[in-house]
Amino acid sequence: MSRRRRNDPQSRKARGYDVEIPSRAELLAFISEQAGPCELDELLEGFRVSDEAVADGISNRLRAMVRDGELVLTREERLGVPREMNLIPGTVIAHPDGYAFVRPDEDGEDLFIPARVARMALHGDRVAVRLAGVDERGRREGSIVKVLERANSEIVGRFHKEGGIGFVTPDNRRINQDVLIPPGKSGKAKVGDFVKVRITDQPDKRHQPIGEVIERIGSPTTPGMATDIAIASHDIPTEWPQAVLDEVAAVPERVPQAAKRHRRDLRSLPFVTIDGEDARDFDDAIYVERDDDGWLLYVAIADVSHYVRPGSALDEEALLRGNSVYFPDRVIPMLPEKLSNGLCSLNPNVDRLAMVAEMHLGPRGALRDSTFYPAVIRSHARLTYNQVQQFLDEGTDDVVRPDLQMPIQDAYRLYRLLLARREQRGALEIDSVETYVVLDEAEQIEAILPRARLEAHRLIEEFMVLANVAAAQFVTAAEKPALFRVHGQPEEERVLDLKLLLSSLKLSLGGGDAPKPRDFARVLQEARALPEAHLIQTAVLRTMMMAVYSPKNDGHFGLALRAYAHFTSPIRRYPDLLLHRAIRAALGEQDHLDPETGFEEMKRLGEACSATERRADEATRDAMQRMKCEYMADRVGEVYNGRINGVTAFGLFVELDDMYVEGLVHITSLPRDYYEYKQGLHELEGRRSRRVFRLGDAVRVQVARVDVDDRKIDFLLDQDSPAVYAAPGAGGDAAGSGAPKDADRQRAGKGASKRGASDESGGKSGGKRRSRSGRRRR
Repeated sequence: MSRRRRNDPQSRKARGYDVEIPSRAELLAFISEQAGPCELDELLEGFRVSDEAVADGISNRLRAMVRDGELVLTREERLGVPREMNLIPGTVIAHPDGYAFVRPDEDGEDLFIPARVARMALHGDRVAVRLAGVDERGRREGSIVKVLERANSEIVGRFHKEGGIGFVTPDNRRINQDVLIPPGKSGKAKVGDFVKVRITDQPDKRHQPIGEVIERIGSPTTPGMATDIAIASHDIPTEWPQAVLDEVAAVPERVPQAAKRHRRDLRSLPFVTIDGEDARDFDDAIYVERDDDGWLLYVAIADVSHYVRPGSALDEEALLRGNSVYFPDRVIPMLPEKLSNGLCSLNPNVDRLAMVAEMHLGPRGALRDSTFYPAVIRSHARLTYNQVQQFLDEGTDDVVRPDLQMPIQDAYRLYRLLLARREQRGALEIDSVETYVVLDEAEQIEAILPRARLEAHRLIEEFMVLANVAAAQFVTAAEKPALFRVHGQPEEERVLDLKLLLSSLKLSLGGGDAPKPRDFARVLQEARALPEAHLIQTAVLRTMMMAVYSPKNDGHFGLALRAYAHFTSPIRRYPDLLLHRAIRAALGEQDHLDPETGFEEMKRLGEACSATERRADEATRDAMQRMKCEYMADRVGEVYNGRINGVTAFGLFVELDDMYVEGLVHITSLPRDYYEYKQGLHELEGRRSRRVFRLGDAVRVQVARVDVDDRKIDFLLDQDSPAVYAAPGAGGDAAGSGAPKDADRQRAGKGASKRGASDESGGKSGGKRRSRSGRRRR
């Protein structure tokens, strides 16, 4: 081994190691140069390693490379490079029916894994796959050669016994193998209980997984069980480590005088918070005033970064959680309550530390410049959306104090200017209905209701969006590594599908192969007067990408913004806390990551935060769906009006009007015919009758079956349903033929809201959406 390789700068002391070891790139290059997979001793000899600490460091790095799929460990304990062995590393995406797909680590088409081969891995496992050919449907088919990393050490499910043999059926149906529970390993679990299982033996080609019950979660009838199951299934942390409790205990009950020094004193400015009636933490306050040259907008955000320092136990736990999680019956906060509802909450009439965005806007609402600084503020009032809306509508003195009325009126005038600018730049506005649930004493759904969408909501949302934009521009100009909220350009294939649908409706999407936000906005505006408005809005929304956190500023497509970051919610989102730290670094108040290493670190943190955000979404969706199934369980046989909100090759997903519960009308229960699925048109069409079922159509359905464990609701189509109709020009007649009336298809839906596609728009929107307690992320 040459000295040049050993002395490569990349191989110098790596972060996390106390000794100098070769980099991943060097190790990969060396193994690739060999005639075949090599043993560890060969590698150590090649790098002339004699020091035991260096050898241990290399071994640890090699294990990490095997875990990440960069290397493969053969049965003979030799290390090989996947591409040289014709292996493709990737992640298992399992299906409840037993088969799976593997999503390659690098770009490429997913590989189909037949059930007989897929059984050696579970959903989420990382595997090395060898391409086996192409199946009869033209899909690339693979064979799992080796499991690189197991994703499931613990599983939540329901405990059963058959013939004296215990087993647990996973709650996550993608984990499609029961876990065997040997005698004496079931703990205190009773048949039918939900339990948490530790897998002691992972599955292989011949055996299913084996485990032991480590926690009895409870029986299905226990109040709050839906949330308990979701928390356990998605491994959401709920207990505070002792180190965190110790740090919190040391935090004073009040803001000390020393913490107020060297901060701008804005306590005289009449800041106010505007939130929902049942909000408990207030992380933003606003104040607006006019000047001779336009407007001054102050947005004060709780200065969480003062209390949660990098590397502290609080910081590590906040990163682990990533965000607060808002279930219908409770909140799992990112920060302990002493901070989230106490010192970091901008409660009225008390001093609070804040990071302030002071923005100067022109007479027409254009952002001219902005400054950021730490300050001490005092909220002059805790206002609600309803109070502010009543004041704006009626101008009455009994809901807003006289000294606050002029700032609120100025805030409304500025909001109208910002709204006009939003429309001018082409930000997407998609009508939707935002709902909340009312729970009874048993924590079961009593009612699902639409949430009113007020201008007061949008006023705060626009101010928060502007503060987020200003913060993104500030850290960019300062060249400080940070996380941006990135919403990418829609994929070409999705755009083509949308164009096909629009063409069938005699509409067109401008912009050529890469339409801009304003092109989508123009289509949405044209659609509002059409009977197919709901269809078009839903199709546009499904064309959009998912927003993620990234250190690379690629802009926000849905909001039509070049730079966008999350600044306004550090109490409940870790990326916002990171952005506050970047701002403090730009102000010279604390150290920060340097641009070179900082980008990679922020990339890692962005992926972690995006993952915890998805975890929160999936957990809350699972809990809500279980609750909805319990809500519908005693309604089997009842008939409801609804609307098709999803079309697949296997049937129609229908959401019930006024109940906001979704179920499936399977294709086999549609009127007798052979149906062709037209993906781009979002419809099923009968080959003989030419009956058409399309996204957005009004239908009438009967509740046929409810499976709470599977979280599934099956509907049967009422044969008199208005959507059972023959396509224009089609031969034959169908029961109940005739297109739905315009009045039915243009359902207004109380509480309809306008929201930016694929993201929360950065504001509080309806947003701080609650059931009886708790607040969803915005």
